[in-house]
Amino acid sequence: MSAEAGSVADRLALIDDRIAVAAREAGRSPAEITRIVVTKFHPASLVDELYGLGVRDVGENRVQEVLEKVDQVSEAPGLRWHFVGQLQTNKARAIRRVASVVHSLDREKLADALDADSDDPLDVLIQVNLTDDPGRGGVSPERLGPLAEHAAGCRGLRVRGVMAVAPLDERPAEAFERLASHARTVREIFPDATWISAGMTGDFEAAIHAGATHLRIGTAITGPRPVRG
Repeated sequence: MSAEAGSVADRLALIDDRIAVAAREAGRSPAEITRIVVTKFHPASLVDELYGLGVRDVGENRVQEVLEKVDQVSEAPGLRWHFVGQLQTNKARAIRRVASVVHSLDREKLADALDADSDDPLDVLIQVNLTDDPGRGGVSPERLGPLAEHAAGCRGLRVRGVMAVAPLDERPAEAFERLASHARTVREIFPDATWISAGMTGDFEAAIHAGATHLRIGTAITGPRPVRG
């Protein structure tokens, strides 16, 4: 079934079935995996519809869009907002107020900006750049350990693991295996940092086989994104 076919409920059920099959093939329980529906460019009404279908984890990658949707979505107890995009330090406090999880911590200055003197720490994942292009989002593998050490000193943050996007010019399975090794580096500093956020519409099954615990799936569930003028 293509992303265009069927209803949102149909597409959600199909993806959940594929997640379950991939998990069992990998010798894992589907219950170990959190499916995040990325609703980029879609209206807040889609989040309401997804919530009615049982979705409790929604992802956004644009600051203004998530701030607007949080205000527009109907009352939804238990809904968790995941911020999965690149984040400027001057937007960090705004995101901290609305996000349950930030997947894109990639530098010390951002860790400091997200930090707060709070008894309710913010869950964060360290984004790792799996390419040789320094312009791509994420910290280089060489800087991963020092960034994790820095985050350890931020009382208002709780490092839960790592996140990455597979390079376009590499087999996703190979890239995600490297991410799994980087996850072990973070666990040397944070033993409870067991989350691996990896896998999107085109490669989430490979991510599951490599140990991903959180999948960021958009158009395969939401359908094509509306065109922005």
